[in-house]
Amino acid sequence: MKNLIIVLLIITAGIASAQQKFNPVLKRQLDSVLALDQKYREILTYLMDPSKKDSVLKTLPVKPEEATGYYWKLQSQADSTNLIFIENVFAKYGYPGKSLVGEPTNEAAWYVIQHSPKINQYMPLMKTAAENKELPFRLYAMMLDRQLMYEGKEQIYGSQATSKPLRNGQKIGYYVWPIKDAAGVNERRKQAGFDQTVEQNAKRLGFDYKVVKIEDVKW
Repeated sequence: MKNLIIVLLIITAGIASAQQKFNPVLKRQLDSVLALDQKYREILTYLMDPSKKDSVLKTLPVKPEEATGYYWKLQSQADSTNLIFIENVFAKYGYPGKSLVGEPTNEAAWYVIQHSPKINQYMPLMKTAAENKELPFRLYAMMLDRQLMYEGKEQIYGSQATSKPLRNGQKIGYYVWPIKDAAGVNERRKQAGFDQTVEQNAKRLGFDYKVVKIEDVKW
């Protein structure tokens, strides 16, 4: 019995070691997945930018009024295909991190889950990958913030924004989703690896940062 346990431990260690060995085939596959994840989102981003929308519409093979719906449909189809592939990767390797596929390919699976309805399911996997430095911790922080927002809870790192109306019916455009301990958010962001303050990040997204409390958000 003792010898059997030793053999099993050796086999398990061997599997774990194999999973961490660089896999060039998987890297190429994940690079393709990441390209597909971003393929139509770039166009959709331009369509949401008033300064670029008109010039982009002139280059597209669809009617202007159909463009947004058309490209969201294409991106949704791509996201569904990517999710199936990534879940199979998880089942075989666990999270495909830096040791297995290098950087920045180690971010590909994160993007797919971040754009899926399964964030909560894979949050523990992302957290472990981040703690083991297989995935940048700031990406786990962003995913955690997004899930908290989806649940109607305060986010931690101030990475998520919304245009959801406030309880008083006021619409203020985009704003940073309410933050737990907003006064300390920039220190938490720094520790998590973000290179911008919450104010700077809001500017990058095209609006000024203002503190909004969770009780003011219509839910």
